[in-house]
Parts: sequence; C-alpha cells; structure tokens
Amino acid sequence: MTLDPRTPVLVGFGQVTDRPGDPEPDHPREPLGLMVAAIRAALDDAGGSADRLLGSVESVRVVRSLQWNVPDPGALVADRLGISPRESVVSAVGGNTPQSLMADSAGAVQRGELDAVVVVGAECVSSRVRARKNGQWLEWTTQDEKTSPARQFGEDRTPTTETEAARGLLAPVHIYPLIENALRMTTGRSAAEQRARIGTLWSRFSEVAASNPYAWSRTARSPEEIVTASPTNRMIALPYPKLCTANIQVDQGAGFLLCSAEVATAAGVPRDRWVFPIAAAEANDHWYLSERPDLSHSPAIRLSGAKALSLAGVGIGDVAVADLYSCFPCVVQIAAGELGLDLDGDVHRLTLTGGLTFGGGPGNNYASHGIASVGTALRSGAGTVGLATGLGWYATKHAVGIYSTEPPRDGFRAENVQSSVDALERWREAPEATGPAEIETFTVTYDRDGAPERGIVSCRTGPAARTWANVTEPGQLAELAMAENAHWSGMLIGDGIFELAG
Repeated sequence: MTLDPRTPVLVGFGQVTDRPGDPEPDHPREPLGLMVAAIRAALDDAGGSADRLLGSVESVRVVRSLQWNVPDPGALVADRLGISPRESVVSAVGGNTPQSLMADSAGAVQRGELDAVVVVGAECVSSRVRARKNGQWLEWTTQDEKTSPARQFGEDRTPTTETEAARGLLAPVHIYPLIENALRMTTGRSAAEQRARIGTLWSRFSEVAASNPYAWSRTARSPEEIVTASPTNRMIALPYPKLCTANIQVDQGAGFLLCSAEVATAAGVPRDRWVFPIAAAEANDHWYLSERPDLSHSPAIRLSGAKALSLAGVGIGDVAVADLYSCFPCVVQIAAGELGLDLDGDVHRLTLTGGLTFGGGPGNNYASHGIASVGTALRSGAGTVGLATGLGWYATKHAVGIYSTEPPRDGFRAENVQSSVDALERWREAPEATGPAEIETFTVTYDRDGAPERGIVSCRTGPAARTWANVTEPGQLAELAMAENAHWSGMLIGDGIFELAG
C-alpha cells in the first residue's frame, strides 16, 4: 500500500528513572530535568537526525505534574531543548491524559495541523520526600507568575460529591478498596479467596517489573508477601496493604515523539523504528461513584475498548502485548474483563512495566511509560498489534489506544463514545436514608500504626439509589475487618453512621 505522507507515526520513546543510590546523577533531577532527559532519550531512540526531528516539533505537550506547578512547563522544556514550537500545552489532571494527548496529537498530524509533537511528563516525589526528611530545600526551576499559562488540554472537575467526601472517600487509597470489595461481593468470594486472587496477580506484575530496566522496584514478590500486612507492608485500606497500592514516591519521566511519515522519512528515521497509532477511543464512566449502578464493572472501558478495536479493524485476539493502567489490582481485573483479556493468561497482555506499584506511579504520567513500553515491545518483534490504556480519577476517565508496526489502512481513527455511556442507567445519591440496609461494598481504613480507623460502607437504599455511611464503633470495625463472609446487613441510623446487625 502507498503510505499517506501525513500518516502519524511514533518514532521515539524515552523513559528515565532516578532511583536513590544510582550512580548518576549525583543529585536528583527536578521534573523539568527528567522531562528533558526523557525527550533526549526519545530522540536517541528514533535513530535519525535529532536536529531535523527537533526542528519539526510544533507542539510541546506536558502531562501536568503534581509536584511542579508553573504556568507554562512546555515553554521551559522547549527552551532547554533549544526549540521554538508554535504552541505549548499542559494537560488537566488524570492518568488518562498521556493516551488522550497521543490520540489528539495523532489526529492533528494526520489533518496537517502539526508536523511533529512532543508529549512528556515527570514527577520527583521521591526526591521531595527525602529532602523533607533531611530538612533540605530543593531548588527546582521556577517561572514568573505573570507568565501566560499554557493552553490546557482536558477539563478539571471535582471528583467526588460532598457526601462522598464527608464519608471518607478522599483519595485513591480510600476508594479503590471499595471497588475491589465490590468485585469480591459480586462474585461471592470469601476474603481469603479475594486476597489470593490479588496476591497472585500482583506477584506476576512484580516479576515483570523485575525485568523492566525502568521499573522503580525491581524485586519480584511472592503472593503472600504482597497481601500480608507487616511492619514494611502496613495495611492501608482493606483489603490493600501498601504493596497493593500505586507508588507515587518515584522520580520518573517518560515521553514520546510523534510526527508525520513525511517528517520521519526526511529525518532519516529507520523504518523499523516506526510504530503507528492505529486507533483510539475514550469516555468517562458516570462521574461520581454514587451514580454508577455496578461498581464492579466499567461500561466506559468496555465501550471504548470495543470502539478502538473496531476502528483499528482488529479483535482482542490480535493483541500481542498490552499495558493496562494498573494503579490497584481491581482496575486490572475490571479492565481485563471488559476488554476480553485473560487475567490468568500471558502477563504481557496485561502489563509491560510491572504496574504502578512496582514499575512506578509517577502521578498523571504513568500511561506515557505504558505507551513507550508497548511501542518498544512491538519493535522488538513481540507481535504486530499492541494496546495501551489510561485511567483518571476513581476509575472515572478512560482512554484506549491501539498500536501497530503496520500502518493503518484507513488512516488513524479516533472516537469519543461518551454519548453511549451517558445513555446508560444512572443512580442517585440518597444521603438522608435511614433504616435497615444491605452493605453493597465496604472498606476499613487504617492509621500508620496499623489500627483500624474508620469503616466506609455503601448501601443500596432503594430503586437506583445509594448512600454512603461510616462504621466507627471499635468492636464493629474489628468485626468488619476480620469477617470472611461476603455480605452484611445492618441499620443506617442517621448522621452518616451504619451499625452492623448483631
């Protein structure tokens, strides 16, 4: 087939990890330094003329850093690279944004709006935590507050309702355990059975990280080690101890260079370095957890995945390698189920990095590492088709990308399937509900000393209605934490309190 010169192609992938104790650099780099290092690594990875590739870059797109807040980070990246792009973009908050930025960039290249795009992000949380412990001040690059802010890609919204926040749904480590237990209660598994399932899955992920040179933690862990609370693996929120949670305390950067086939050819990038974005799709699940009829499923992943595969003209069986967003075990279980991937099959059809616990969870930018890993695996002969996903907030925002070493027959195609998700049933929140109720899902949060702190329960309170409440009495907290059965009943007594049935 004759290749359209506007065909978007990924030509370079760059990943950088600065672990404590690594011989270089002598001093930890700031997020800007990691971003620039990642792009320079992507230029080296492309194998063509770095000067010609850089000279073609018209857009620098930065995945928003959680630690480094300047008005226009892309302008600082461009200045360090010695380029003057036409635009600078910074993303909204969300782990879906690297994949969404890739899809938007590929469309712009195909339409002739841009010749080449850089997408990059980084976090240095590990350095910052160590500096605070040592009473040090990190001199990171700043920018005049009067600097015009970069164009924002995506929308920022409050992720929880007032009632959800008041009942303790405050952070990922409080919310994803609720989703994990919803999976358990839907299937009727005992606590021991669910722990074994989690441990086996995450142990396999740790083995992948052990062979990933960019992984933050390269130690393979046994299932028992992962799910058993200990002084070095304290319980965070039932059923997740620390080794089941995303690790944001990393210093990692990743990015990629996307351009037209015409630019890649002119820059002398060898054809065996090209990886084509074939198709992409995205959608949000109902924004608030309270609105979702079934917390153990994700219609947005199912519909986005099906649409991306359809646009690419492939089936899930054609996917040789995949990297699923993997902040917590429940996300991988749900995504695999919705996409039709075998949770117990080839682990490289689930992760190529080792996931956010072991590979590393650099804030919003993890999916850049996933895309880079998929592209690198395809180049290495793992297969011709790969899949990568991104996820934002509380299993809320979802993006799916299909990649191949073969060009798309009908050009890159992307679609937002939000209207299909919005047409699905939506539940209402019933914060004032009282009376007898069945627990739909729950978690128990723990303090840093390992003591139960608060129980959070979700109860269905009527047709298409849900409320959130807390268990606070110490004896009931212990009962909730230790019970093996999958279902409990009790009483909503008002003021957000739930009492277990005797």
